[in-house]
Amino acid sequence: QVQLVESGGGLVQAGGSLRLSCAASGRAFSDYTMAWFRQAPGKEREFVASISWNGVFTSYADFVKGRFTISRDNAKNTGYLQMNSLGPEDTAVYYCAARAGYSRQFTRNIDYAYWGQGTQVTVSS
Repeated sequence: QVQLVESGGGLVQAGGSLRLSCAASGRAFSDYTMAWFRQAPGKEREFVASISWNGVFTSYADFVKGRFTISRDNAKNTGYLQMNSLGPEDTAVYYCAARAGYSRQFTRNIDYAYWGQGTQVTVSS
């Protein structure tokens, strides 16, 4: 098993940037695909981005392409989500998730076995 803890959320003005971190412990982080999801108030949790265990393959939701970048540092057991050009529509709780194996098709909540507790991102207009 792997345990995940997100950090880096906060309040930012529209147009600003934030970098979220996902610290992993337990079983080797490098064994897992990592993903970011988000859940806005009153909405379902949705896929944001994923990255394969070795960082070679990435996938993004259409609404973040060109603005967000997912990355990982297996030596530090940490994954990241760099978010630029943020808008109020990006306000949500952001969750880190992990699973074994990688596919661009793994975009559903049920595709991921391990989850962090979430970190709040609020973008003011």
